[in-house]
Amino acid sequence: MNIVVLAGGLSEERDVSFATGSNVAKALRKNGHQVILLDVFMGYSDKEEDLEGIFERSQEASTQVTGITGTAPDLEAVKRSRKDQSPCLFGPNVIALCRMAEIVFLALHGEHGEDGRIQAAFDLYGIKYTGTGYLSSALAMDKNLSKRFFAANQIPTPEGIAMKRDSANWKLEETGLSLPCVVKPCRGGSSVGVSIVWTEQDFQKALEEAFRWEDEVVVETYIRGREFSVGVIDFKALPVIEIAPLEGFYDYKNKYAAGSTVETCPAELPEEISKRMQQYAEEAAKSLGLTTYSRMDFLLDEENHMYCLEANTLPGMTSTSLLPQEAQAVGMDFPQLCERIIQISLEKYE
Repeated sequence: MNIVVLAGGLSEERDVSFATGSNVAKALRKNGHQVILLDVFMGYSDKEEDLEGIFERSQEASTQVTGITGTAPDLEAVKRSRKDQSPCLFGPNVIALCRMAEIVFLALHGEHGEDGRIQAAFDLYGIKYTGTGYLSSALAMDKNLSKRFFAANQIPTPEGIAMKRDSANWKLEETGLSLPCVVKPCRGGSSVGVSIVWTEQDFQKALEEAFRWEDEVVVETYIRGREFSVGVIDFKALPVIEIAPLEGFYDYKNKYAAGSTVETCPAELPEEISKRMQQYAEEAAKSLGLTTYSRMDFLLDEENHMYCLEANTLPGMTSTSLLPQEAQAVGMDFPQLCERIIQISLEKYE
């Protein structure tokens, strides 16, 4: 098949997306496909040219990728580096190349990639793509809305509120929540802008940091406990994986720096607790209408109360990502996982 793996973009997870895209492109080429790895923002070439036969030179046409740094990218510098300086998210030839592909593998993370806008645009263009649709993407991306869907479907989630920048309450005692708490951007990913708050002064600093990334934040009760994740493929949960950072919490650095986190799959949990967490993961996916594949993040406190934190509609596929490890635990290697995602995605177009 001729496949475009779409990565990059203009979210704080741009570098992570490239790592995902590079891994996916390599696996799909191993499976025998002709694959172009494409930066959705930079596009391919800034000149008008005949694209016929481009998949025969797919590796030459692909974006060259470097590793993930320890901090989020400078997006303003990325914008300045594009030659045409267009405000359009789609770079030169992106739509044309995606229309030429038999399917687009979405390796995007964060804003634009997971919020449903690209999915909606592709639906209008008649472009086939992997993953769930535009509406479920938008619901899952919004942590405030997804928490409401969880609560409405009896899926436990930490108590919390959402605040807009222009009407934010900077005094914690007036929010109805207490210390410690967690402050995070409402639609961000990879834990960028997330803070655990222990003092009133820290609360104001945490709000400033979260509002640096977007205009709405979620403040929720801090749950002290173990961190887990459960992938869901075609509404069926994979084995539970435990994430244990050596220092701090599962932030941007601990997610992508090799050796900074101990990950155990299947997680060492009583069978009843594992099954219950898997059931909640499946129910969370169904409540948001997430098709194809997704991943739910959980906390488990000392009394074995579990809490679903959020849903990820395009889970990471890097060398340290969780979903591939969970798939491996049931005998599905990385190339097989990528192929399975494509197969399920194509079924929705039949």
